[in-house]
Amino acid sequence: MIEGILVEGLVYGILALGLFISFRILDFADLTVEGSFPAGAAAAAAIVTSAGSPFVAIIAGFAAGGLAGLVTSLVHHRLKVPPLLAGIVTMTGFYSINLRILGGKPNLPLIRNNPLLLWARTWLGDAVPQDLALLAAALLAGLAVVALMDLFFHTEVGIGMGALGDNEASVIQVGVNPASLRTLGIVLANGLAGLSGALAASYQGFADVNFGAGVVASGLASVMLGELLVKSHFIGIQLLRVLLGSIAFRALMYAARSWGYVAGITPNDLRLLTALLIIGAVALSKYSGKRPRKAASKAASRAAPRPRRGCCS
Repeated sequence: MIEGILVEGLVYGILALGLFISFRILDFADLTVEGSFPAGAAAAAAIVTSAGSPFVAIIAGFAAGGLAGLVTSLVHHRLKVPPLLAGIVTMTGFYSINLRILGGKPNLPLIRNNPLLLWARTWLGDAVPQDLALLAAALLAGLAVVALMDLFFHTEVGIGMGALGDNEASVIQVGVNPASLRTLGIVLANGLAGLSGALAASYQGFADVNFGAGVVASGLASVMLGELLVKSHFIGIQLLRVLLGSIAFRALMYAARSWGYVAGITPNDLRLLTALLIIGAVALSKYSGKRPRKAASKAASRAAPRPRRGCCS
């Protein structure tokens, strides 16, 4: 049980890291991940079922997701389509593309070809139990992605990408093309979504064309939960808290599925719980952010000297 929650949280945490880049760093409302996530799963499944290397399959998943992000960026920048609409267009088009990748089938089983498990078994050996091998592989993949992203955001390009989301004019003043920088960020974000899809297909044992349904909501919920759990201005801690938020979200969903019947909650209510969780996280973050400022303003008003009255007033 615990191993499954941790593996799911780490695998889908990579997807949440992609949403963190697009929504938090770039300030770009991107819904492409609902197409890039199953695209990564479909590409990886197609490769491993044709006797391809598991490592190549994972790289193909990242590339397929990045391609979906590139299409969204081109539609947005070349045709001046708003981000939300550009993501919806790409997501809709990639549904048919994903079906073609899967050979016209809605799903493709991976029971005999599990790249994540094969990679873990090759690394740890057959003596390690399957659950622990999957957990070790997922943990290594999640931490490796966080480490690489932390290094990237300490480079000039990564720092410029962070500045782009805060103030686009500052990026233009230093002679950097904001469209190219934003395109790189969107491709990276959706590439991570595709990588997460490849790992998720391996873990679930199949790739499905409907894998992307609801992943935006669950990914954003993971990002917001992480922000509530850990407060930090350091990019490395912010990346790690996304993984922590994803694990917490999966634990909450597991609790709702297992013990929700006590409160009359059924599996059909999980989408509603996700939406309520996002609303609650937003409301709580705003409340916790306003409370210290009010206290500080009251303390400042008390400490401020009162004006003295003149003799003739």
